[in-house]
Amino acid sequence: MVSTQTPICDFNTLAIDFSLKGVDGKMHNLKSCQGENGLLLMFICNHCPYVKAIIDRIIRDTKALKKIGVNAVAIMSNNPNEYEADSFKNMQKIATSMNFPFPYLIDETQQFAKAYGAVCTPDFFGYNADLKLQYRGRLDASRKESAAVDIKHDLFDAMSQIATTGQGPKEQIPSMGCSIKWLPNID
Repeated sequence: MVSTQTPICDFNTLAIDFSLKGVDGKMHNLKSCQGENGLLLMFICNHCPYVKAIIDRIIRDTKALKKIGVNAVAIMSNNPNEYEADSFKNMQKIATSMNFPFPYLIDETQQFAKAYGAVCTPDFFGYNADLKLQYRGRLDASRKESAAVDIKHDLFDAMSQIATTGQGPKEQIPSMGCSIKWLPNID
């Protein structure tokens, strides 16, 4: 496992459209995932200990964000040949067993992870209603640890601010996670 951090937020970068298959068997794109007040786009996977440690909080926060008009979508871009846990079949199992309140999509060619500049799981991209990037930071301070009851909810607070004002916080702390498992380059 290689741990890495996300780069700082490149404010106002436009979201890139995608068309990816979800665990529900349907195709999803940027427009179908967008909420009235914004979109939280997440790169996650099934095997990463960082994601496993926070997935319950991701589910909690995405449910709450939906109530204020911010939808969420998760994209899995890892090479499933490296980790069977990240296979499409296992993505379906996890999404069903955990009752994901957001579409869970597979990026088989890794085209969209590269286009977005995703570097790790989890990697969070918070967009406003105009689909301009306003947040590229962590969920909270817990990383892989259990979260204290009074822990600051960085991602939720940032996305709530974005839903209300269209602007993300100027100070953001990078997310940390496992590096994306890239497909081998074939020349």
